[in-house]
Amino acid sequence: MWQNNNVIDKMYKKLAIQVSLNGLSFVVFDTLMNKPLTMQNIPIGKVNVTAKIEDLFAEAFQNYSELKADYDEVVIIHSNNLSTFVPTALFDEDYLGSYLQFNTKVFETDFFAFDILEKYEMNNVYIPYVNMNNYFIDQFGTFDYKHANSILIEKLLDLSKNNEERKMFVHVSDTHFEIVVIQNQKLELYNSFEYKTPEDFIYYILFTAEQLHLNPESFKLELLGKIDTESPLYTIAYKYVRNVALMDFSAVFNSLSEAQNREHFILLNS
Repeated sequence: MWQNNNVIDKMYKKLAIQVSLNGLSFVVFDTLMNKPLTMQNIPIGKVNVTAKIEDLFAEAFQNYSELKADYDEVVIIHSNNLSTFVPTALFDEDYLGSYLQFNTKVFETDFFAFDILEKYEMNNVYIPYVNMNNYFIDQFGTFDYKHANSILIEKLLDLSKNNEERKMFVHVSDTHFEIVVIQNQKLELYNSFEYKTPEDFIYYILFTAEQLHLNPESFKLELLGKIDTESPLYTIAYKYVRNVALMDFSAVFNSLSEAQNREHFILLNS
C-alpha cells in the first residue's frame, strides 16, 4: 500500500477508482466537506484478466480529465469474488493462499493481499488485479488499494450498531451478488454468488435463509447495489420474501440521486 504524504500543496481532494473486469467507476471527493464532487461509471465490456489494461483504460484516462488531475490521496478498489474473511484469532499472514483455496482456485504465482478490519477483529484476504495496480503505479505513482468487500462489510457492520435484529443484506452487481447477514455488528455470514437469471438470484437467497433458519415470512432483506424496484431481481425477491426493501438513502445529502448512492455504495464509502 502506498500513501501520498505531501502536505505542502494540500488540495483537499481524493480520487477513488473501483475496478473490475467489466470496467471502472470513479469518484472525486471534497475531503473538507466529505462529499462527492463528481462521479463516473465507465463500462468496458467483459474482458480477460490477462488483457492489456493500458489498452482498456487508456481511453478513459484520455476522456476524463479528473483521472489525470492531482490529488492528496488516491484509492484503488478491487472488485471481484476472490476474497474471504478470516477472524484475527485464526489469521496468519504467511498462509494467505490457504484461506482462499476453499472458495476459489489459487495458483503459486498468485499475489495475495489482505485488508485489516481492526474494529471487527477480522481480515479480508483477497487476490488483487496486479496488472491493474501496475498500470495505476504508472499513472499516479503513489496510491492505496483495498478490496470492495472490505468496504461493504465494514460499512454494513457500522450501520447495524445497536440493532439486535438479524438482517440479510444483498449487494447486487451485473454478474454476481454478495449476501451478508449481520446482527448488532456481528458478521454471521458473507458469501458471493454468480447469477444469470432472477431464479438463480432468489434460489441463493432462500437457500442461505434456510441454512441460517431465517423465515422468509419474518426476516428483513435489504437490497443495495445495482437494483431498483423495476428490476426483475427485486420483483422475484418481493414475491418470496415478505419484508424486502431497497436500502434507504433518503437521508444522504449530496449531489447524487438515491439510485446512484445505492448503486455506488462501496465506491462512495471508500
